[in-house]
Amino acid sequence: MKVLKLLCGMAVTAAVSLTATLSWAASMLKFAHVYEVSHPLHSAALAAAEQVEKATDGRVKIEVFPASALGKEDAINEGLSLGTVDIIYTGAGFAGTSYGPISITDFPFTLRDLDHWKLYRDSDLFRELADGYKDATGGNEIVAISYYGSRHVTSNKPVTKPEDMKGLKIRVPNAPAYLLFPKALGANPTPMAFSEVYLGLQQGVVDAQENPLTTIQAKKFYEVQTNINLTGHITNSILTVTTSRLLDSLSEEDRSSVIKALQDTAATAGDEIEKAEQELVTWFEEKNITVNTVDREPFIAAVKPALTAGDLPFSPELYERLQSLSGSN
Repeated sequence: MKVLKLLCGMAVTAAVSLTATLSWAASMLKFAHVYEVSHPLHSAALAAAEQVEKATDGRVKIEVFPASALGKEDAINEGLSLGTVDIIYTGAGFAGTSYGPISITDFPFTLRDLDHWKLYRDSDLFRELADGYKDATGGNEIVAISYYGSRHVTSNKPVTKPEDMKGLKIRVPNAPAYLLFPKALGANPTPMAFSEVYLGLQQGVVDAQENPLTTIQAKKFYEVQTNINLTGHITNSILTVTTSRLLDSLSEEDRSSVIKALQDTAATAGDEIEKAEQELVTWFEEKNITVNTVDREPFIAAVKPALTAGDLPFSPELYERLQSLSGSN
């Protein structure tokens, strides 16, 4: 009898130990993204991890995997749905592969400028689109949005008018939103993984690429391109996405701590990118890079017919709602 009691006690202890181990493992969250360690978004992810661990007294920890360590952007989006990652940064254009309307702001010239982007960030329209994305993905939740910057074309020649884009082999992300701009201008869009762009430019596989100034700096594209052309054709958003599965597994207190940390740090990253954009033109010029001012109006005129043709993943009505956002909304 004593032996039986001893064995039962050992079994209970083992079960409790296993339960504790599983609970601890569930609290070790993987945060994956494709950005370099020098980029403000990576710094924000690390800050979020620190804030979460402190706020939850160590009950929840986040390990950050930068620079495509857990896969390219399409792979980490898939990983979120499969449960192999818990939190990701992803562009609105990539999110649009699951729910088309959320990609609207990653299409060229759908946002006028940074002020328009801020109106969108704070709007009922964005909240509606985030809800639609959650429904379409079966529970992937957009918990924060960051300003990623205004995208510009880099090349080894000046690109200051639409005609300069003709025949240009330009790398773009592999998402429909990014294909429209070069196609409308007669360029040759070439999807390529983010991690492969530097080598592609260096070896002449592509002639050009387009990204915000902070990314051009962080990825060192200025080392293999001579011109930065301030086309400002997309005002980019980065979404911080997690899953209902994860959030529902946490206590209400820990859930709130995780969401708050992700929102706080996403806002800080956007502020840092906004500030950096104001300083980087001078920084690039000091590196002997030619920075070309561009009249955007001819580019806007060339692209607009494609935006209103009605065959995009968002309706003309949604486009008009976005255009109508103003400070009085």
